[in-house]
Amino acid sequence: MAVFGIDEAGKGPVLGPMVAASVVGDESVLPEGIDDSKRLTPGRREELARAIRGDERIAVGVSAIEPPRIDDPETDMNTLTVAAHAEAAAGVVREGMAGICDAGDVDADRFARRVAERLPDVDLVAEHRADENRSIVSAASVIAKVERDARIDALSTEYGDVGSGYPSDPTTRAFLADYVADHGELPACARTSWQTCEDVLAAADQRTLAEF
Repeated sequence: MAVFGIDEAGKGPVLGPMVAASVVGDESVLPEGIDDSKRLTPGRREELARAIRGDERIAVGVSAIEPPRIDDPETDMNTLTVAAHAEAAAGVVREGMAGICDAGDVDADRFARRVAERLPDVDLVAEHRADENRSIVSAASVIAKVERDARIDALSTEYGDVGSGYPSDPTTRAFLADYVADHGELPACARTSWQTCEDVLAAADQRTLAEF
């Protein structure tokens, strides 16, 4: 029986969008070796994503929440994660379907309700670590991660090496610092409301003051 799974990638980075994916299909037709994207090598994730997308028995939906939307002070990451899940699923799920999503809230039931409110009449549940324990959600995690990585690769093509986009990545932090030093502002791909960006701007201000 066809079910759907939803997961997202890129909730925490300082660069680029958060990407969510929904995969619809019978779990028995998913490619062998499907697993939580974090447990797979980049090459294996790409192989699985191609297999999922290339199977006509499986439907895939993807959504992206871009930095300006993330930086909007009128919203928050929990609400945006709900939106990402619902927007990824909206084009591929149908009324009466059953599905599971990886819980993006400490209260899994609340998260499922919030996502389901934005969809047709579906039977949706949320579970913590569903990306590890439910193959249909694992498939969604693979699609989301591969799509997110492709977005970061595109940024590196545009800007030069931006690293992984995560605040802990020295390459990402160096990219932001160098960009601000050269342009006097943050790049459009940055989540300006993140503390990392505030730190980079503050450091640039200190360097400017030290020059006087």
